[in-house]
Amino acid sequence: MDTPRDLGLLWLRVLSGAGMAWHGYGKVFGKDLEGLTEAIAAWGWPQPHAFAWAAALSEFAGGLLLVLGFKTRLAALFVLSTMAVAAFQQLAAAPLAAKELALAYGTVAGTLLLTGAGSISFDRWLGGKASKTKAPRPRNT
Repeated sequence: MDTPRDLGLLWLRVLSGAGMAWHGYGKVFGKDLEGLTEAIAAWGWPQPHAFAWAAALSEFAGGLLLVLGFKTRLAALFVLSTMAVAAFQQLAAAPLAAKELALAYGTVAGTLLLTGAGSISFDRWLGGKASKTKAPRPRNT
């Protein structure tokens, strides 16, 4: 039986995952990857093209995986890592208002990393243990 918690996690996953995938789409299939590669090179990171692709795929594929609730915790970890770099490296000198979206997506990803996908997910339907994990009940002594 689906609970309000599971419906809330579905709502959170679908809306935020779709938004995250949309942001990654422009990098994977558009010309946004070039600008990201240049920014990463300016930070002095090695292999900026590889890091740019990793970020783009984390956003696009990670967002799609969140929507589906498949490998949710792994996808959330990649999204959280990418959003942390966006908020605290790319936008380090920017005002909070410029960081809000990266922080919001990172917060959602962190939440899903901790909670899992919920019962309305491929993780649950395919028997993923991570989504079935429940907190132990206190013993009556």
